[in-house]
Amino acid sequence: MRWMQIATHRTYLLCLTLLFFVQFIFLAIDPYHRKDWLLENVLVAIFLLILLLTAKKFPFSRISYTLIFIFLAIHEIGSHYTYSEVPYDAWFSSAFGTTFNDLVGWERNNFDRIVHFLYGLLLAYPIREVYFRVARADGFWGYFLPLDFAMSTSMLYELIEWGAAEFFGGDLGIAYLGTQGDVWDAHKDMLLASIGALLAMLITLGLNMYLQKDFAREWSRSLTVKHPEPLGEDEIARMLEGQRGSDRV
Repeated sequence: MRWMQIATHRTYLLCLTLLFFVQFIFLAIDPYHRKDWLLENVLVAIFLLILLLTAKKFPFSRISYTLIFIFLAIHEIGSHYTYSEVPYDAWFSSAFGTTFNDLVGWERNNFDRIVHFLYGLLLAYPIREVYFRVARADGFWGYFLPLDFAMSTSMLYELIEWGAAEFFGGDLGIAYLGTQGDVWDAHKDMLLASIGALLAMLITLGLNMYLQKDFAREWSRSLTVKHPEPLGEDEIARMLEGQRGSDRV
């Protein structure tokens, strides 16, 4: 039964991968800004390669694969048009007769802000799977560490954007950075990713509180001290003492 379950996960991953590549190829045709499209997809290519190469030893749940697929599919829309030029207002107006920005009171193209929020909301749970299954981060740490990872990688991405914009400069740098004149753009993007990840972890927390019988015990155990002795210079002294003892033997 175990091999059938693994095969099912791999089949599901294969189906989603094929769907993604169909979309990828379609949106790779005549993007608004070819060089920006290439920059936007460098990290996607690296991530997909890692995901596929590790799928045999570390198959994600179908929920995680679905969340990853949705995020990457939305990202590809942004990379095709460039994030600051995705015509969601035109699409919304053609369907409902008014722009979405007018409806909610936005003054800028906020597609990039939406995707930063979705980064935290959709990818925090797959990150939690890695922490839980590899690092055995359960209890409190199983919710805090995915949130922390989403926040820190969001910050790292903003630094990458800044570095790329400085390196390439010109229209490409402006298109990739996509601040649209907002000096607080990076801060707002990081905040939205953090809110999305926090929401995802709160939903997961609520489900586990409802479904997991030993939730309170696991939570309490995760916060107990596992190593009572101080580290730092104390641990160095213990290791040196142990090394001298082994040398005598």
